[in-house]
Parts: sequence; C-alpha cells; structure tokens
Amino acid sequence: MPLFNKNGEVLNLVKQKNFDFEKELQTLIENNLEEIFSCKFVASEFSTGSVHNGRIDTIAISEDKNPVIIEYKKVESSSLLTQSLYYLSWLKDHQGDFQIAVNKSLGEVEIDWSAIRVICIAPDYKKYDLHAAEMMGAPIELWKYKNYENGMFSLEEVFSREKIIKPKPKQETQIIEPPVWTYERHYNKLGTSALKELLEEIREYSLSLDESVEEAPKKLYIAYKVAKNFMCIETFKKRMLLYLKFTSEDIEKYKTFGRDVTNIGHFGTGNFEFAINGIEDMELAKELIRVSFEGIGE
Repeated sequence: MPLFNKNGEVLNLVKQKNFDFEKELQTLIENNLEEIFSCKFVASEFSTGSVHNGRIDTIAISEDKNPVIIEYKKVESSSLLTQSLYYLSWLKDHQGDFQIAVNKSLGEVEIDWSAIRVICIAPDYKKYDLHAAEMMGAPIELWKYKNYENGMFSLEEVFSREKIIKPKPKQETQIIEPPVWTYERHYNKLGTSALKELLEEIREYSLSLDESVEEAPKKLYIAYKVAKNFMCIETFKKRMLLYLKFTSEDIEKYKTFGRDVTNIGHFGTGNFEFAINGIEDMELAKELIRVSFEGIGE
C-alpha cells in the first residue's frame, strides 16, 4: 500500500528509501525496543564464542521475561532465516551465557525459558522463506520494514509461530507442540458459570478489536497483544483481574475504578488493574480494554 502526504486536496507519494548501512536499522530498533516489541535491550553484537564463531545482532528480554534474539538484513536474503535458527540452536545449549549477559545489563532477572522469541527484520522475504518458516516449526517471527524519505518507518509482521522450549535432562532442549498453557486452563479456574461467560465475552470483544490481535495464554495469565501486550487477565474462583497498559493520563482518569500498579508487583504486564466480579463491571471493562488497545497502537 503506497503512502501519501496530504496537502489540502492534493496527495503526494512518499518515496521509500533504504538504509545506507545495516547498522542504522539495528540501532533504530535497539533504541526503540520497548516501544516496538515491549522488550528490554540486553546486548548488541553478542558473541557466541570461538567454537560457535558467531555474533547475534541483538539479544533482549520480552515483557514476559522470555529470551529474545533479533537479526536484521537491509536487503532481502534467505540467509537471515538460517542464521537466526543457527543462533536459536546455540541459545538452547548456552542458557547460562545468556543469563550472565542479562544479569550484567539488567540486574538479577528470572528468565522464563518456556518460550523463546526469534525476530527477523528485513525489507521483504522470498516465498520460499515464508514456506520454510511455516514448515520448520521454530518459534520465529518474520517482520517486514519500510523506511520513507519523510522520516516515517513501518513494521509489519508477516509470519509468526509460538512454540514452547521444554528442557530435557542434562540441559538439553526440544521444541514441542502444542503449547502447554491453554485458554481452558484459566477458564476452568473460574468458580461460576456466570464468570466463565464473562471471560468468553471479554475474549470475543478483545479479538474483535482488530484482526491482528492475538491471544497468548501463559502459565499464570492470558495475554492479548498486537506485537506487544495490551491486556493480561488473571482468573480466580470468584473474580478476574485485568491488567491494562495505560498512560499516566488514563490512570488519572480511571483511578476511581481501578488501581495504579505501576510500582506494585503482579503477574502479567500492564500498569492499571481492574477487577471483574460480575456482569455489572462488563461495560466499563470493555471501555478500558479499548483505551489500552488504542494506546499501544495498531
């Protein structure tokens, strides 16, 4: 889809331009990791040692405390996919090295190894690469970027597959499918049929906000996201807790209806907590979900 500048009733085509150097793309993403992917930066050009003899462009930690590998290409290249999988293989056997890097950069962080994100970023992909990504079953995400002369920049996810990396004895790992954590696990925690119906309604509403919305059940909550989480739900016998991503202005506006948990520990991501105890909370819940969704961008 072409991009235009609107000047009155006249549309002027905005031309694309590529980066002069791949490092420019890498630096742009690294400087904006939290805004784009809700990840915390750990290291750049991370060495995999003399035996493996490689350098991972970027390593990071996701908002769910999962390890993240990011690789970049400023031109269409099939080597991006194979290179990323090469580093995924290394990471599965060198969890200690990754943990040391995280501790050095961010302090003590308990990493969740139940899932690993591998993010590839390039201007385009061959149809063979998309097919290979689908067939191989690895936890890989393919993102396509566009850079424009007027300073605008866009990212579009063209492929994604979530997998669980389950440890074997003696630190060996394997990719298994399907994921261990399911929506039904959290649904069944609810103690009444009325609450279960409300959860179903929230699920349907959240997924209807946009076709790009994904549901991602975790061990302790259900996340709804568009590249990054905009809501997490914890379920209990007698209620549900929604954790939403709000601006400081949103928190101030809705503070009488929920709780600011910016500096309060909790499972899931989000800085505003809203409790659902019954059907009387649903209308406001949907408004809060919409505010959070619109705040993270489509």
